[in-house]
Amino acid sequence: MMGILFYSSSQTYEQQSQISTLHRLLQNEPFKEKLAGTVIHYAGSTISIEESGYFHFIEFFIRKGAHFFSYFIIGGSLFLGLQPRINHLLLTGVISWLAATGYAATDEFHQMLTGGRTPLFQDVALDSVGAFTAIVICVIIWIVKRSKT
Repeated sequence: MMGILFYSSSQTYEQQSQISTLHRLLQNEPFKEKLAGTVIHYAGSTISIEESGYFHFIEFFIRKGAHFFSYFIIGGSLFLGLQPRINHLLLTGVISWLAATGYAATDEFHQMLTGGRTPLFQDVALDSVGAFTAIVICVIIWIVKRSKT
């Protein structure tokens, strides 16, 4: 996952853009009427169908979902990999979260070095929440499994 993120961060927005694919797959613009009134304020920008168009609006959610779920996987993997070695639930959770968040910050820095990309603190926060969510789920599952034995 980390290798995929590193490669992805080295691409420009144009190289990563899925707009043409979305045009092809969502020709009928499904749910456009239901989404038309949705406005998101993110990193000082207003994201809406009116502001950026249907396909850019959809791509925004795909990109931010990819941020969340990529770091969800990283956070959960770090926790599951470290827990048997550290054997302390809270410490494992904190180290896993800090490592995932630190990687998110360095990934945004890497984007800054790539032309046509804008590093955003808000993306690091979103990544951090993704990692935290996975870690909390892992902790809950671990506690439930432990209480059954």
